[in-house]
Amino acid sequence: MPRRSPPDDAPSFKGWTRPGPVPPGGVDLEPGETLDGLCGHWRIFQLKKGNRFSTDDLVTAWYGTTWCPRASRIADLGSGVGSVALLAAWRCPGAVVHTVEAQEESLRLARKSIRYNGQGDRVLPQLGDLRDPALFSGEAPFDLMTGTPPYWPERDRLPAAHPQSVPARLEVRGSIADYAQAAARHLAPGGIFACVFPNDQRVRALGAIQDAGLLCLHRREFVFKDGEPYGLDVFAAARRQDLPQDFEASAQCPEVEAPILIRRADGSVDPGIARVRLALGFPPGL
Repeated sequence: MPRRSPPDDAPSFKGWTRPGPVPPGGVDLEPGETLDGLCGHWRIFQLKKGNRFSTDDLVTAWYGTTWCPRASRIADLGSGVGSVALLAAWRCPGAVVHTVEAQEESLRLARKSIRYNGQGDRVLPQLGDLRDPALFSGEAPFDLMTGTPPYWPERDRLPAAHPQSVPARLEVRGSIADYAQAAARHLAPGGIFACVFPNDQRVRALGAIQDAGLLCLHRREFVFKDGEPYGLDVFAAARRQDLPQDFEASAQCPEVEAPILIRRADGSVDPGIARVRLALGFPPGL
């Protein structure tokens, strides 16, 4: 098929120009790595055969920064190679972003991307376990917290081929319940927790949010391909204690927004996801 999007280094495409700041760069690739477009001019280091950023990361960052657009303090839980954190930082240029990641290899790549994009003064990664009660000790609470938890218990799926991808796929270091509880501990009053989970596990995700003392305010479904049932749900939640007692019923929570289709039946990009991509500095995909 003919190219319909610009290459990673192209500044413009059919009248569209990459938005946002140009990174300083100056960080070299190492064997086994790739340097890929992320948002606007920003790029991200990834392993060729390891865990790579995906639609899950894109929609989580977009949804969180949509429902908390003026965040000044952001935290990303289980941040992997830093894709959600950097996307949120790009969308909220005045925010300080903290991350926690348990895998040293993923954290190493995230640090390279942070340096490459010139964000070392405000994207602050740390090695750690999101379940640790001492996490973010001494830090002020966060206006926005994001998470892309693994989707399946270890017994339910085969592990990924690359060891870096196993914790991103299977619940070896916590489940969506642990992500929600960590968010509830560290959210500022009125803050938002945004996360993603498969649409066929919606009940489980909503239960984890509720059990953590959070109220789901908004939910939106992303359908991978027209006519196929599997897709993703994104959620935006707040602490119940920060809301009036009858807020859930009075405000009819959660608001269920119209689904967004990613691919039409013929495989072409749907305009719905193309608009989301534009909001994150991706090139037009139609």
